[in-house]
Amino acid sequence: MEDTSFDSSRSAAIALGKMLSEHKGIDAVVLDLTGLNAWTDFFVIATVTSSTHLNGLQRHVKDLAASASLTILRRQRKAASDDEWNLIDMGDIVVHLMTVRSRAFYELERLWSSAPVVWHAEAPQ
Repeated sequence: MEDTSFDSSRSAAIALGKMLSEHKGIDAVVLDLTGLNAWTDFFVIATVTSSTHLNGLQRHVKDLAASASLTILRRQRKAASDDEWNLIDMGDIVVHLMTVRSRAFYELERLWSSAPVVWHAEAPQ
């Protein structure tokens, strides 16, 4: 595994967003919650297409975190058997992996609309 290091939580969050997009995470986005939220600074949000896709992206997040010495504090599903919305909490960064249905229902980008978008995946050509 390649050693990766980041000079800030912002650059780590952007790298996570890019990695999710490269592994077919749909509409990946990074929101800067600095000063808007007391418990984290960045949300990284991506849509998954299946439970297999979700598990693969979780593994890639875990691998990138390990190579960059980022600590995963908690991984949690919305419900015990739920593959609709999973989050990976790394303190300053929280990764949200959501199905289309959950992302549309919870609308995190709308809920945190005052948070600047610091990175967004380009639409496929």
